[in-house]
Formats: sequence, structure tokens, C-alpha cells
Amino acid sequence: MRRYIPLHLLLGLLFSHFAHAELPADYRVVLLTENFPPFNLAANGKNFARDPNIHGLSADIVREMFRRAGIGYSLTLRFPWARIYKQTLETPNHGLFSTSLSEARRPLFKWVGPIAQYESVLVGREDGGPRPANLEQARAYRIGAYRSAAVSQHLERLGFTPHNALRDQENLRKLQRGQIDLWATSDPVWRHYAREQGVSGLSTVLSFETSQLYLALNKDTPDEVVERLQAALEQMRDEGYGSCAKNPQLC
Repeated sequence: MRRYIPLHLLLGLLFSHFAHAELPADYRVVLLTENFPPFNLAANGKNFARDPNIHGLSADIVREMFRRAGIGYSLTLRFPWARIYKQTLETPNHGLFSTSLSEARRPLFKWVGPIAQYESVLVGREDGGPRPANLEQARAYRIGAYRSAAVSQHLERLGFTPHNALRDQENLRKLQRGQIDLWATSDPVWRHYAREQGVSGLSTVLSFETSQLYLALNKDTPDEVVERLQAALEQMRDEGYGSCAKNPQLC
């Protein structure tokens, strides 16, 4: 008679194997993130923070992954995104979250996840703003986006030329002032910024892509590190950690 090992026991055995693999005693991953609420954000709302003054759904999941995997890390929130993206791309043993995994980015990093997901959307004014039914119709309008963010890169690959801002919050003000017609951003991120600044009268006009968020690691990161972190995340998921039921913002 065949015997089957329950999934949670199999994952436990796998994780145990990785947990005992050897890494240098002083090995650490330099983790970088940015303000991307509610997934990761500085406790004081500033553009620089160090652990433990970094909050958010993804930040909590990443901390728990590293704890279970037994891997050391430092965690810093910096600005702008383009800077920390480039730093992770070029520097061994660096990691970046929360990062969407596009086909263009896939070969550039090693990936652990998914740890969350979000919707790419166009946001507009409710008082007579444009209402394109699809992205093709949206080409007729001025679209603001966040420089180097996945939403902006996605539109650029489709041939758009978005008006890229250095901060995503800038697009909120530009939309209010009529300097752009639509704001290409992420849901639930834009809702957080609108609540934070007391802005109403905006709504999602078009949702055009669902993206999952990952931890992106520099390509020189040892495979052992990637495997241990992924095993830890799978164990967490098997236990319901970060599930939709407990964290509906993730789903």
C-alpha cells in the first residue's frame, strides 16, 4: 500500500533541511523598501526609516520569513524607488520589496513569493473626469504615474508616455488641479494616500492588471538563501499566515 506524507509535514521536512544548511555566521541580506502603503511604510510617514520603524503587511511577512529561515538581515526604507531598485540590481546580497514580477524583470533578480497582490488601475475625478472603457481609449488622455514603478513600466511597454512623478502622491495633487486627466497607480495604495490627505471625489475608472508582489533578491544571492526563504513562506502560507481571511487587503 502506498503511503502519502501530508503536505504540511512534507513542507516541514523540507524547511528543516534548508534550516540546517550552512551559511557564513555573519551572513546578512540588506533589505530595502519604500513607502508603498499598506504593504510597507515608515511609522513616521517620512522617506527614511530603519527596522523596527517600518510597518506594513509585506514588511511583517518578510520579517517572519527571515526569522523562520534563520537568515540575518537589515531593513531600511529609502527614497526614491529608482535608487533602491538600482542598488539591489547591482549589489550582491541585497533584496527589495514589495516588487511585482513582470516578464521584463524576471531574469534580473531571484524571486521569493508571492507575498501579496494589488491591482493596477486608472484613477479619475468623479466630477466629470474621463471614463475610458479600456487602455486603448485611455491613450487620448494625460496619464500621471510614479517613475520606475511597475505600473508606469507596464504602460511604457504598451507604448504610453506617462507623465512620471518622483512621488506617487504628487499625482494625487496633479489630478485635483487638472494637470493630468488620469492617475495610473495601485489599489489599495491610492486609497491610502487619498485618506491620508483627506481627499475625496476620486474613484477607480479602470482596472487593467492584477499583479503579485514579491521579494526580489540580487542575482548573486546564494540559491540556498532563496530556497530557505521560499520554504519558510510556504510553511507560513500552509498555516494560513497572511491569508485572505485574516488580511483581506492582500487579496
